[in-house]
Amino acid sequence: MSEYHGAGQSPYGNWAGTTILAVRKGKDIVVGGDGQVSLGATVMKSNARKVRTLCEGKVVVGFAGATADAFTLFERLEAKLDQHKGQLTRACVELAKDWRTDKYLRRLEALMAVCDKDTSLILSGTGDVVEPEDGIIGIGSGGTYALSAARALIDIKGMDAEAIVKKSMKIAADICVYTNNNLVIEKL
Repeated sequence: MSEYHGAGQSPYGNWAGTTILAVRKGKDIVVGGDGQVSLGATVMKSNARKVRTLCEGKVVVGFAGATADAFTLFERLEAKLDQHKGQLTRACVELAKDWRTDKYLRRLEALMAVCDKDTSLILSGTGDVVEPEDGIIGIGSGGTYALSAARALIDIKGMDAEAIVKKSMKIAADICVYTNNNLVIEKL
């Protein structure tokens, strides 16, 4: 995805309309997402909910991609979590395999940040299941800005995971035109 498409076009494809950030600090995991849905240069909605809990509140998922794809993937992940008795890594690997090989699912272009109390993972439609070494995930068009800010803030004493997510998402919203300050934050 290194090719730039010119003014007004995002190099992020369908992921241009969001920023999702997950921060693990101490025993807390916090996932935040902005509320902006964009179609080209137009803001279609400012208060979308791109972060949700699954598995009776034991798993938090943030989604970057098309809305219809999000609902499909949330449902599929929840079914995999039920099938594998809440084992997050196993459920994510199985979903990634289906996503990559299923004729219908492989057309879904998205990224997901998936977290439980012990594990943080990035899932993609190409079959990737990646666990970041520092417990911080940034996806979507403003994801690299939020990720950079969170990494800069993570070692500040007295700043908990939720404060880091809020500050980092504000920084991303100040830089990325596809990101706003209407946040949905879920904490485990």
